[in-house]
Amino acid sequence: MTIKPVIFSLLSWLTFAGMAEQTVYRRTTDRVASLDPAMGGTVYASRASQLVYETLYEFDYKARPYRLITCLAAEMPRIKDGGLTYEIRLVPDARFQDDPCFPGGKGRRVTAEDVVYSFSRIGDSRITSPGSWLVMDTIRGMRAYADATKRGDASAKVAGLTAVSEDTVRIELTRPIYAFSWFLAMSYLSVIPHEAVEAYGDDFGFHPVGTGPYRLANWWRNHQFLYVRDPSWRGWSQGPAAIRAGERAFDVIQYNIVDDVSTQWLCFLNGELDFLGDISRDNWDVVIDGSGGLTDALKKRGVSLFSIPTMEIAYVGINMEDPLLGKNKALRQALNCAFDTPAWIRFMNNRVLACNGPVPPGTEGYLEDPFPYSFNLERAKALLKEAGYEDGIDPKTGRRLELTLDLGRTSQDIRESTELMVSFYARVGIALRPQYHNWPAFLQRCSERRSPMFRIAWLGDYPDAENFLQLFYSKNVSPGPNRCNYVNPAFDRLYEKACSETDQEKRRKLWEDAQRIICEDCPWIFLHYPKAFSLTGPRVLGYTPSDFSYGTEKYLRCRIKP
Repeated sequence: MTIKPVIFSLLSWLTFAGMAEQTVYRRTTDRVASLDPAMGGTVYASRASQLVYETLYEFDYKARPYRLITCLAAEMPRIKDGGLTYEIRLVPDARFQDDPCFPGGKGRRVTAEDVVYSFSRIGDSRITSPGSWLVMDTIRGMRAYADATKRGDASAKVAGLTAVSEDTVRIELTRPIYAFSWFLAMSYLSVIPHEAVEAYGDDFGFHPVGTGPYRLANWWRNHQFLYVRDPSWRGWSQGPAAIRAGERAFDVIQYNIVDDVSTQWLCFLNGELDFLGDISRDNWDVVIDGSGGLTDALKKRGVSLFSIPTMEIAYVGINMEDPLLGKNKALRQALNCAFDTPAWIRFMNNRVLACNGPVPPGTEGYLEDPFPYSFNLERAKALLKEAGYEDGIDPKTGRRLELTLDLGRTSQDIRESTELMVSFYARVGIALRPQYHNWPAFLQRCSERRSPMFRIAWLGDYPDAENFLQLFYSKNVSPGPNRCNYVNPAFDRLYEKACSETDQEKRRKLWEDAQRIICEDCPWIFLHYPKAFSLTGPRVLGYTPSDFSYGTEKYLRCRIKP
């Protein structure tokens, strides 16, 4: 089925002449396969969908350390039964946007039944949501519901989801889960109307109908997203995003898909972009002066620089189902020892930190231990010999061991850094063969377990070690977030115990022990923890860098010329 560009009648007023009168915020993004929140398995998909959709809670845009505030919920959850029951009351004035899927085309009020429907849908086996890990063995009865939907039982319900009244939902858990409140701010658990899913069917992911501050106007696949501000959104007049006297929000949000980082930079310099989310290695000296600040030339143009350590980890995932790599721990350890971290950091202009495990600094539960398989060429060679590949020679062929690395981008930075990685492994006799794909095809290969090794990153969904360590939990294997398909019962026991532990010190110890298992098994090649450097143009006011920048354009304001 060919999907045509999404063009809605609500934008009939937005002619090119009218566009000139609108305040437009422009930034780049990556390709997105769907705006269905249930399918939002990437940062880019979450950013794109959260302009339209809302969750029960969201991250406070300004607060550090991070904390939750209400969104569709009227108050923080009432937690009962020792952490097993959450009761949440909804705000009374949240409404779905007008859309032809509703009678008369008029949106309606959000109810507790919408929350039940939206959360149940994440566990529906027919949907195969990559976010099912959030609910499957978390909400009581979700596993049984998933099995029922697999059998085609249309009458199945989730036992642990109840609309107590029109404005109150009850969520019952299988066990106390320390991080569950954080789950409720994730884009997977956005609240959607059943009418839209039923009306648009397979096309629902291209026709979002939400409660948020913007509406999707146009979507040219592989080119551009265009959103328009919904003036009826309740948050413009109340709450943390309210527009105050003398302020003007952006009327139009324009996401452009620009793969080449050099082109992105030129677009920013030419005023065609208002935000640049990353500074390429080649442009580093043009942007950053000798003291780490913004160069005078850019300051004079009204450009602002923002920098924060991120709650993110970059890694090469190793498919533990691969017959060569999955069964050979010494080989995986050797791959880590051969990775030249000091050279990598220099190549990255010191924009990254050395990685010592799966949980980044600043996250609750971070392990301080040094990584046991950090760069050491002699040890890498010894481990290769132990693995059966002395001097990198495959005894079955008599030739160099060849390993395939899948990548989801083809930018110059990615290609150059990958070639550097190839040179690291050439030192120990391994031939690393890169294979480049577009982003959706790359994710599909990972999801279908066809990729033996893949380079990717994980940006934390919430500031707790659980969010990173769930990438190794056996019940989260692909198409879930455990893309390396790692299975270890000892790790699972620690993970499950830590998830329900309420004593902070005991929980931290459990997380540390779990991380030591991962560092020993090496299901990843641990690359780095990124630092984020971003630029805003002279028209942008109110920007605050965040690890959770989903739908945060509602907080931005446009500088109006006098």
